Amino acid sequence: MGEPSVFSQIISGDIPAEKIYEDDLCVVIEDRAPQAPTHLLIIPRKPLVNLSDAKSEDKGLLGHLMWVAAELGRRLRLEGFRLVVNNGRSAGQTVFHLHVHLLAQKKMPEQGLAQ
Repeated sequence: MGEPSVFSQIISGDIPAEKIYEDDLCVVIEDRAPQAPTHLLIIPRKPLVNLSDAKSEDKGLLGHLMWVAAELGRRLRLEGFRLVVNNGRSAGQTVFHLHVHLLAQKKMPEQGLAQ
């Protein structure tokens, strides 16, 4: 197994970071290179490399990450927010420990998909 990811090191306390939220399944920190005025990273404690590595037994964890995003939206009184998960290098993933980006307080371009 390779070196622990920066997120694993934050979770373990080896790298200091201010935690916006934490529970037994995840931690939330601010992104160090924010793309919006509010840019949080929701990081599961379980070190999944990316979303494609999630197994059937991870369904509850994945749902919990979505619930945490909604709870943060409520707590921070965000009018709206966008969630982004980059899955793999070609999708822009740079830290290979699954995490959800919560972006808010910036007008996001509409992402049209075929209806």
